[in-house]
Parts: sequence; C-alpha cells; structure tokens
Amino acid sequence: MENIPLAERLRPKTLDEYIGQKHLVGKGAILRNMIESDNISSFILWGPPGVGKTTLAQIIANKQNRSFFSLSAINSGVKDIRDVIESAKKQKFFSTPSPILFIDEIHRFSKSQQDSLLGAVEKGIVILIGATTENPSFEVITPLLSRSQVYVLKSLDREDLEILLNRAITEDVYLKKKQFRIEEIEALFRFSGGDARKLLNILDMVVKVAGDSDTIVINNDNITKILQENIALYDKNGEQHYDIISAFIKSVRGSDPNAAVYWLARMIEGGEDPLFIARRLVILASEDIGMANPNALLLTNACFDALGKIGMPEGRIILAEATVYLATSPKSNASYMAVETAISAVKQTGDLPVPLHLRNAPTKLMKQLDYGKNYKYAHSFQGNFVDLEFLPEQISGSKFYQPGNNPREAEILKKLQSLWKKYDY
Repeated sequence: MENIPLAERLRPKTLDEYIGQKHLVGKGAILRNMIESDNISSFILWGPPGVGKTTLAQIIANKQNRSFFSLSAINSGVKDIRDVIESAKKQKFFSTPSPILFIDEIHRFSKSQQDSLLGAVEKGIVILIGATTENPSFEVITPLLSRSQVYVLKSLDREDLEILLNRAITEDVYLKKKQFRIEEIEALFRFSGGDARKLLNILDMVVKVAGDSDTIVINNDNITKILQENIALYDKNGEQHYDIISAFIKSVRGSDPNAAVYWLARMIEGGEDPLFIARRLVILASEDIGMANPNALLLTNACFDALGKIGMPEGRIILAEATVYLATSPKSNASYMAVETAISAVKQTGDLPVPLHLRNAPTKLMKQLDYGKNYKYAHSFQGNFVDLEFLPEQISGSKFYQPGNNPREAEILKKLQSLWKKYDY
C-alpha cells in the first residue's frame, strides 16, 4: 500500500471528508442537498485540476448506492461508450437507481462521441457526470449541455490547503509515523497552486527524498530545492500543466520565439491537447498583439481550423509557425485594456440610458418620443466623419482605448487626434 500515491491514499470517501467547494457541497449548498435527497440529474463539473472532480463523482455514487462507470476521454471511443451504456441497461431494474457514468476530460470527446451519449442521458439509462478544465460552453455540444447542469469548482484556498496538509501528516497510515517540522509553508502552497493532488504529490516527494531521516523539514528553501532537483518526476503526470502554459504565454508576450518554441515542445511531448494550445494562441493574438498586427488573429484562427483538419503529429508544425509568428510580432494590449476599462466603467455606472439620438425609431410613437432625432449619418459628411456624441451623457469624454506604442497604432493615434478633440489623445 505504501506504493500507492499519497493523493490516492487520502482520497475522501464521504462529503464530510471532502475539502473545498463549500459553495457546492457545504451544509445546505445546492449540490449537497441534491446528493443527500437522492434526487440527482446529469451535471458537468468545470474547474482546474486537483480540486476533487473525480472524487466528488465517486462520493456521490457511494452515497446513493449507484453503480459507477468511469471513462477517460483521452483513451476512450464511441465503442467504449456503447459498451458502458449496454452494461448500464442490463443493471437497470424498476427500483434500481440509474448508474453514474463519469467521463473525465469530457471536453476532449469529439462531437460524434458526445452525440453517442445523448440517448442514454435523455432516457435516464445513465446519470452523466462530466469533468472538464475547459469552458463547457465551447467544448460540450449544445444538446448535451442543455440536459446537464454545470457546476463550477474553484482552486483550493489557503485554509483548504492547511486542512489538507494537516490531515496528510496526522491521518495517513504512513506519514503519521514520521516526525514533521513545519517551518514555512509559503513555497509548498505556491507550487501547489490550489491543486490538492499537486500538494500531496509534492509532500510525497519530500518524504521520499528525506528517506530514513528522523525529522522531515518543510520550509521554503527545502521545497524549492527538492522540486528543482526532481523536475522530471514532477512533470511526468502533467502536474505542471498550468505552469508550462503560463511560461509559454509569457514567452510569446515577451517576444522570445526560442523560449516560446521550447515550451511548445514541452507541451507537445507531454501529450497536451493541441487544440488547447491553439486556443491560447488565438487569445494571445488579441490580448497581447491586437491592433499592432491584426493579421495575428487571422493566422491563429487559421491555425486552429487547420489543426482540426490535419491533426497530430503534423499539427505541431502549424502550432510552431503560429507561435513564432506571434512571438516575433509587435505587441499591444490596448484592445484588451480598452474592454477591461469599459467593463469597469459599466460596473461602476450601471445601466446608463442610450442617448435618444442613437436609438432606433421603427414606430411612429418612437419618432414622437424623439428616438433617432438629431442623429447624423457619418457617410453624409466629408471624410465619412461627423463629431457626434456616442456615449451616455454621464460618461461623456471617457477614454477607454489608448493606442499602443507601435508603428500601426501610432498611425491610429494620429487619426484619432485629428478627429476627436474631446478625448484628449
């Protein structure tokens, strides 16, 4: 049993043992009420790795005495789904609750694979519990999404991690026999990143490195040193998924094509979903390059489409081209900052009325109420421009878009300065 990973040995068996997600499974929370009332329907758990998605599905199956089938979207196909559904049908009797079908990383299922689930979910042959780290709105087909509730799971906070650490060293059958001297926990929690499995894997590693030492010391220097020396072990199961994508994004943003391609290679060799990488490239094109090179969005969107047609391993070349293109492009976050600033203004000012001259007037009554009155059609004026107020009166003159410091936006700035005096460009 000592060879079983610590995270598996400490896997909670009941809701009371479950750490985190109080908004869903705390006393009186929506999901807990559903579980304890035995009234459960299909749902999708959306959240980062290591927050208890698989564990929660298993707890529900045990609590409600339901059969439990588990598939991973990484290595399962339509045939596997059909086999599970057939097995579920054979177990279904009048008084027997529907089995739970848990699908890990459901976002990796193709449309046809997701389609094959629809009938069984709709007829109640199985209760589907899907787990995903990606937004279900983009990754799960609409008919399946409409038959499932989506619950959002959060990274564990410091209090949750402290409870988990204390439970590990006081309750685990092996660790409770050892002496721990906890001097600092900041590095342990920082490297864990709110991921319970990652924290327990790090702790497991620290114990193994300590060997037969009488006392296991946990402090910032010790944790950092051990992780740096065991980086290959730490990467083996994809534990640095979010760390590596962060390094990739920051390398592209920092205009270093060599580092960007290196982190791309790390993700490819680690078995990362290529479409996950492509989506991040599309986001980068708008967030960090934007108006400095609008073609970046076109190219990354083409990369995303081409990956779906070509697949891997050739898709790595397409990803590399898009990565190098973005890394070597001029950078601007002006569009990103513009919408963030505007959203902040909306939250502060609320639903300001649309000025009357900007409102449409399809009816006679609306015209009588001055809808559309004094609106000036820009194309009727020289240069296709007319100085008109387009913002609500209360925030007139508010400037949300500030062109970035690059050749293309320098031209945009000159144009805006010539057109708009009130914005003080």
